[in-house]
Amino acid sequence: MAAESATTAPHIESTDEHLVNERIEKLLKEFPPKEVAATEFWGAQFDLGLAYVHFPIGLGGLGVSPGLQELVSRRLRSASAPINFTRNPIGVGMAAPTLLTHARREVSEKLLRPCFTAEEIWCQLFSEPGAGSDVAALATRAVRDGDEWIVNGQKVWTTLAHVSRWGMLVARTDPQLEKHKGLTYFIVDMKAPGVEVRPLRQMTGEAEFNEVYFTDVRIPDTYRLGEVGQGWSVAITTLMNERVSIGGNVMPRGGGAISDAVRIAQTREKLSPVKRDELMKLWTQAEAGRLLNIRAAQMRTAGNPGPEGSVAKLLYAELNKKIYAFCVDLMGAEALLHPSYEMIRPDYTKVSPERGSVREITRTFLRSRANSIEGGTSEIMRNILGERVLGLPGDPRVDKGKPWIDVPRS
Repeated sequence: MAAESATTAPHIESTDEHLVNERIEKLLKEFPPKEVAATEFWGAQFDLGLAYVHFPIGLGGLGVSPGLQELVSRRLRSASAPINFTRNPIGVGMAAPTLLTHARREVSEKLLRPCFTAEEIWCQLFSEPGAGSDVAALATRAVRDGDEWIVNGQKVWTTLAHVSRWGMLVARTDPQLEKHKGLTYFIVDMKAPGVEVRPLRQMTGEAEFNEVYFTDVRIPDTYRLGEVGQGWSVAITTLMNERVSIGGNVMPRGGGAISDAVRIAQTREKLSPVKRDELMKLWTQAEAGRLLNIRAAQMRTAGNPGPEGSVAKLLYAELNKKIYAFCVDLMGAEALLHPSYEMIRPDYTKVSPERGSVREITRTFLRSRANSIEGGTSEIMRNILGERVLGLPGDPRVDKGKPWIDVPRS
């Protein structure tokens, strides 16, 4: 009887949970998602503290446990509310937590709200032609000039740079120090004089990635995040949140990529036992990943994610490739040709009307190849998990202890 009472006891809502539910009710009542513009809805969500519930009051949060964000997401999803992450993935998933952790209060107050409403798109300016997986080897220079910094250099593989208002930039401010120690982190206005964006065309035909060139670009010192020379620690904040934002999205059960596989399987007249078994394995892996992300969200404490976020990113990247390979395999001959390789400059502000079409499936199959590169390669994720989670010895580093300027570069 005692055990039965324990399992049937009513849920007692905590004070914080009650506050969050109260704010959600107010948001949905005063700003019905089907009746107001998406930006207006997101602005109201931010003002009510439901953007990032663990952020401080006045900066889009309520100062409560980050685990309650899943409550917000679940209820807004049930109400068919618009999703800002698809419009401004880098801003919402990476820039916002980096700003909160490292920016001056007045800078956060200026930039967080339009970031969340997707009125100002963000990009990440880390990788360079000679510094991809080894980001700390970057060569873009920033030289101080009074209250400003003058930046010269090149970045590459910059997603959405062509539509971005702001960029997160790491530049070298002291080449005499080791590569990790001479870096400083900035926010750069992508519309500033001297910023040039050039498209990089992908095998899908799209050009969502870009090369970005900086020629005597001036950045106010107020847009420096963290101390001079401490850019690597700020960059780690961004990278850890990037891995969670890429791999840690909590989808509805059976949602996301696996829903495409199930839908295509249902259109086939008959699936072989082998294909049914393969589909169930993929579905089971997708569900395990979804439950893992729910647990991670519930256990996350205020602050920034640790190396465990690499688990979700690695799982997402590798599983996504498997799922869409399965999809095109099921589609047979109709998936052999991608319908069009016309160059498109996507801005993510438009929802694709082709969800589930042959073009969209083949595009996603080709695009999924990038999942195991962007946000840290799968090889880098395995290194992080091995060294920082499992405690295995790291790879030997021949540049350790050497000034960056003395390290040979290609």
